[in-house]
Parts: sequence; C-alpha cells; structure tokens
Amino acid sequence: MDYKKTNAPVTTATRNMMELCEDTGNVYETVAIIGKRANQITNEMKNDLAKKLQEFASYNDNLEEVFENREQIEISRYYEKLPKPTLIAAQEYVEGKVYYRNPSKETEESKQLK
Repeated sequence: MDYKKTNAPVTTATRNMMELCEDTGNVYETVAIIGKRANQITNEMKNDLAKKLQEFASYNDNLEEVFENREQIEISRYYEKLPKPTLIAAQEYVEGKVYYRNPSKETEESKQLK
C-alpha cells in the first residue's frame, strides 16, 4: 500500500457519525469496521518499516561501533509524518474502499428468506 497517496488528513478530523453509519445503520458496527481496518494498516506499516530498517541492522554488540545512520533516521521520520492508521482507515471507509460483511446479518437474512 502506498501511504503517501492517501487523501487522509494528517491531523485529527471531526466527522459526523450519522453520515458515517448510513451504510450499516449502527454507529458501533461502523467504528468496529474502521477499527479493524486501522489494525490491518498498522500491521502493514509496521512490517514495511521493519523490512526497511532490517537493511541497517548491525549484529555486532560492540558499543563503540554504534552510530547514527542518516538513512535510517530519514526512514523513521517519513513514517512518523504519515497520517495515523485510524485516519487512513476512516478515509478509506468514507471513500468506499473498505469491503466488509457481517456474517450474523447474512444468516438472519437467509433464515428469513426460507
């Protein structure tokens, strides 16, 4: 995922919860959907950062050899400046990019059809 191309705000944004929950009809379900997507984004970002920082890992335990790596600092700063995963997830939800389903609702609907 390219986090730089997201339309999510970098700072906190106030949202109208009634507009957000129009699809589900339930505020709590909407928050749960956004929360689960935010966890997925967090894991993706964490894995990406770990892969990039792994290149700079030093396996020597000598304290004298510890030094600041400029590229490593720049990578860390890049990830710090990105929008938070919850903001990215909320923006994806608003844009309709999040797929979700509720298995309990699906079973209730199938029972009513029979």
